[in-house]
Amino acid sequence: MEEVKVEIISRENIKPSSPTPSHLKIFKHSYLDQLVPFPHAIIILFYTSQNLSEFPKRLELLKQSLSETLTQFYPLAGKIKDELSIDCNDEGANFVVAKVNCPISKFLEKPDLNTLNKFLRTTPYFEETMIGDHVTNIQVNVFDCGGIAIGFCISHKIIDGDSLDTFLKVWTERTGCNHNSELLTKPNFATSSLFPPSTLHFRDLSRKILGSIFRKGKWVTRRFLFKDSAIATLKTQIVAKSSSDPLKNHPNTPTRVQIISALFWKYFMAASKDQFGTQRPSILLNTMNLRRRMAESLHPKNSIGNFLWLTISEHKSEHELNLNELVSKVKKSMEEIDKDFVASLQSEEEWSSIIENALRKLSGETWANNNKGDEALEGLSINSWCNFGLYDADFGWGKPMWVSSVGIQGNSVLADKVILVDTKFKDGIEAWVTLDEDKMKYLVSSTELLAYATLDPSPLAVSNSKL
Repeated sequence: MEEVKVEIISRENIKPSSPTPSHLKIFKHSYLDQLVPFPHAIIILFYTSQNLSEFPKRLELLKQSLSETLTQFYPLAGKIKDELSIDCNDEGANFVVAKVNCPISKFLEKPDLNTLNKFLRTTPYFEETMIGDHVTNIQVNVFDCGGIAIGFCISHKIIDGDSLDTFLKVWTERTGCNHNSELLTKPNFATSSLFPPSTLHFRDLSRKILGSIFRKGKWVTRRFLFKDSAIATLKTQIVAKSSSDPLKNHPNTPTRVQIISALFWKYFMAASKDQFGTQRPSILLNTMNLRRRMAESLHPKNSIGNFLWLTISEHKSEHELNLNELVSKVKKSMEEIDKDFVASLQSEEEWSSIIENALRKLSGETWANNNKGDEALEGLSINSWCNFGLYDADFGWGKPMWVSSVGIQGNSVLADKVILVDTKFKDGIEAWVTLDEDKMKYLVSSTELLAYATLDPSPLAVSNSKL
């Protein structure tokens, strides 16, 4: 396929339809917001059913509804004030329209994951969010012969996956509903009151430690599609083999995310051993949505901000673990994040020590008794977008046929990472895997792994038929 070219045809700031009240002009980040080490939350939504002759009218409605939505999501219409806050100055979202020099069907036959970066207004992952930058960057990409891709690149200091889901829900309601009726969804900005702002100490420590785990190198991103039938097979095998291990102590069977997380951790460790000749100490980080672990009385509906925590599963020895043993570790670490744990995070007396201990564990400091000072800690990070409503985002030309992340190329600290996304019909999971070249070669040559997954399938084939 020839190089995909993206040409910017218009730029503007979409401002809120009503000014932000003076008492809301400064939005302070919670301490959970401050711990997020990556500058942007990014996603791209692809729509194939779009008549180009109707696009100008639809674009105006899109901008008008965004303006109204930003009145409710006022921090998203501001700019980065400093590391601790947003200046809610109503300068608006950075909104760009671009033309793509190929049909969307041709691009989606075999998408180049690194080309996906061109559909975003800013470069994700490779740069820090700078003071004075827009909080929200949106790029509407129009393909030849119709088809739209909307790229979102929003400051991760204010929004996580659940928050983005709420933002899209409100925006699509504004686009399609009666403007004189009351909206169904209202955002809640209670994060700072639940997890009060702190100093930059933990932010700096978190960035330093995570930077040491996700080492620089040459990265490759590939997609692995797991059908529900394959996941069900894995689950059956895991339960059957777990009669004598800790899984039997848990009444619930492992979830899809737990199984896929453990599976990639297994092959990540095997690839590391193949690469270095020895089994290095390894951890698996799973990003947990605290909203689903909080007491209902404390859970603010449609909450905006980072309600995230990293669970840490450890394997310190050279002994190779089988899949059901790894699933047990992942399941146990996730189940430790319960209502009591979230309550501790909200306790002024406890949250500081919890963060200190978690960051020490991430650094490998607590593994000193391993006597392996010459061996680097290997870490794999899993982030799940499953069970969000991203495929429901209908702006007037149907629901998206593909929800995508982007490929990572060149030097970056955001590597050794897996993003899990539901398929359109929620009958499978698409895993976006970014590893260094050597580890990726090991994974894509593994006949055992590919017995359960399809490598880099066409989004058109996945979207147009049930798996």
